[in-house]
Amino acid sequence: MPSHRSTPPRKGNPRGPRQNSAAPRRETPQRIPSAREAAVRMLNDVLGDEPRLLSDLREAPWLGRLDPPERARALRLATETLRWLERCDRMLAKPLQKQPPLPVLNILRLGTYELGTGGAAHGVVNDLVQMTNNLPQLGHLKGLVNAVLRKIADAGEVQWNKLRNPRLPDWLRDPLVEAYGSERLLAFEAAHAAGAALDLTPRDPATAAEWAEKVNGALLPTGSIRLEAGVQVSALPGYDEGAWWVQDAAAALPAMLLAAKPGERVIDLCAAPGGKTLQLAATGATVTALDISAHRLKRLEQNLARTGLAADVLAGDALQVDGQYDAVLLDAPCSATGTIRRHPDLPLARDGAEIGELIGLQEAMLDHALGLLAPGGRLVFCTCSLIPDEGECHIEEALQRHPGLSVDRAALERPGIDPAWITEEGGLRLTPDLWAEQGGMDGFYMAVMRKD
Repeated sequence: MPSHRSTPPRKGNPRGPRQNSAAPRRETPQRIPSAREAAVRMLNDVLGDEPRLLSDLREAPWLGRLDPPERARALRLATETLRWLERCDRMLAKPLQKQPPLPVLNILRLGTYELGTGGAAHGVVNDLVQMTNNLPQLGHLKGLVNAVLRKIADAGEVQWNKLRNPRLPDWLRDPLVEAYGSERLLAFEAAHAAGAALDLTPRDPATAAEWAEKVNGALLPTGSIRLEAGVQVSALPGYDEGAWWVQDAAAALPAMLLAAKPGERVIDLCAAPGGKTLQLAATGATVTALDISAHRLKRLEQNLARTGLAADVLAGDALQVDGQYDAVLLDAPCSATGTIRRHPDLPLARDGAEIGELIGLQEAMLDHALGLLAPGGRLVFCTCSLIPDEGECHIEEALQRHPGLSVDRAALERPGIDPAWITEEGGLRLTPDLWAEQGGMDGFYMAVMRKD
């Protein structure tokens, strides 16, 4: 893995020039779309002129007008169509002589995903043809949609399953090949295609095995509990009493490594949505949770209330906060490229142009966070990124900038952590292909640092 800076180059849109997705809609404020209509609308927003992430669309008022089951279905359809976008486009390449406008193309993509994964042809095709007919200025393309989807239905799952796993776009694939090699990257892409399970973090780590049995989950080596995706979280035992919360197993490790103790003063910088704050609060430490987004902190406060845990929640800039703390957790803003298996829209809605600025912000945050440490204090720096410039390189350079700073390798000696995950500079590198037989994990980098 390279230890030098190699910021991913901006290579433009991997799918060619963006198309205009701003065709006028007939929808009125009172109209409630179907799950398929909502899914296509989300595809248009993610893949259009001004791309938005699905996470930003989840709270859109128009989506909120769907009943919860239909909303969940819409999000699933949009997410999985984006996950399999390359395969959809390969299936469509032969029957399409030229690309139609983006709203129609996305209707075809959605239909191809559904038909390729076992959807009933009659219902899928009829519904999407009618949806096309209702598009202002594009209704005349309903015949095209009908003809193309009938051909896709004939090819069906057999042809779908012959196609390769979707590849990452060049702006991300190239630097990851440089960092990990092409064979390892294929394993990443296989993990992205497989999607993500649902992981729970127990409030009391000592009860992990007990709760795994109660929720019919599997106990992972690091103490998280894994369930199949699609489970209704609020219906599970232990939800109402706050015995656990949803958190990917990789994301649960930074707070474990910080190992907060009762009575210690601890600050969680960039805390929202709050899984790490809950872990820290559960230790009995005196926790401050800070995030620049007051809106995102509302979810953290809700989870604190549900779990009966306490933290001082503050909205503010991590670069402006002051004070002295025994321990600091900095989960710095990053490219989030380690979360693609649960957020397949991310590499499609972005092009890597923001990564250079993020690297500068991460460096500034790390330097400021180190200044918050009391003598003898410790800090965990982490990012949910696969890019070494957002992880390993920061630690190497921080050690050069800050005399008296050291990496605590012993802090990584915990149950479930494979020594092979420990990097040369003493951090922990997690990638989506790890635990492949158990369903993988998010990509993360983390390191524990101590200040003399």
